[in-house]
Amino acid sequence: MNHAVPIDALVDMVMAELEKKLSIPVSKGEESPPSDPPDLTVPANEEPQSHVPSPKWEEGMSELLSSTPSRIGVWRAGTRALTKEVLKFRRDHAAAVDSIYGQASPALLDQFGLFAVETRYENTENYLKRPDMGRIVTEEGIALIQQKCKMQPQVQIVVSDGLSANAVDANLADVYPSLLDSLSAYKLSTGTPFFVRGGRVAVMDHIGEILQPDVLVLLIGERPGLVSSKSLSAYICYRPRKGTVESDRTVISNIHRGGTPPLEGGAHIGTLVQKMLEQKTSGVNLEI
Repeated sequence: MNHAVPIDALVDMVMAELEKKLSIPVSKGEESPPSDPPDLTVPANEEPQSHVPSPKWEEGMSELLSSTPSRIGVWRAGTRALTKEVLKFRRDHAAAVDSIYGQASPALLDQFGLFAVETRYENTENYLKRPDMGRIVTEEGIALIQQKCKMQPQVQIVVSDGLSANAVDANLADVYPSLLDSLSAYKLSTGTPFFVRGGRVAVMDHIGEILQPDVLVLLIGERPGLVSSKSLSAYICYRPRKGTVESDRTVISNIHRGGTPPLEGGAHIGTLVQKMLEQKTSGVNLEI
């Protein structure tokens, strides 16, 4: 049976094996003593840890490590970073690239009954170079939306991969049901949810023109970083239409297990939607 091995655990085991071998003197012509195979099921230790030997202000270093996931106290080996830290950096960079070029799970979209449309982004390379193409739904997509969706809903929910398909896969199963529960608690009705492949934030304006909802909620993958490649954002806007400016949008960012908890994020979105309907506004004009 194959086990997924956390990189931190794997690196720790490799380093431990190297240290063990280097600490045992071996005579010329003598084979190294056999060692037990590493336990690949050992969980990674994700607790922040400083590698700086004898820091001048140890308490301050501990406070920094506990307050941010940034790479602090990674130290060095000679003129370069520690091998373990280099491997972790490459792991996180690879995860960010995979998020951008990945695709949201079809099974997950089917689970929540989300049919899919596309923007005019064409492909990932063009999506990165031409953000404007991710703001316009294709003609085929428009026709499908008009065919399947309820017109002029009170609340329209849209999901998009954006810049991180991983964010959708990691968080939608918690955020979406929590959001529906919150809207139901406020006795708010929803339209027909769907998924937009290759969407940018302002695609909500085009969808607003098509469906004319009172409030539109866009759950979209954020630009991945080296801390998390699974961060989701919720952009919420009262009556988004062509010409909507960014200050008219309300956003909850960093929805992931290391930031705003997905269940909490979904519930809070519902509260904001209720306030928007009461005040008939969103963005900087919304009183929270």
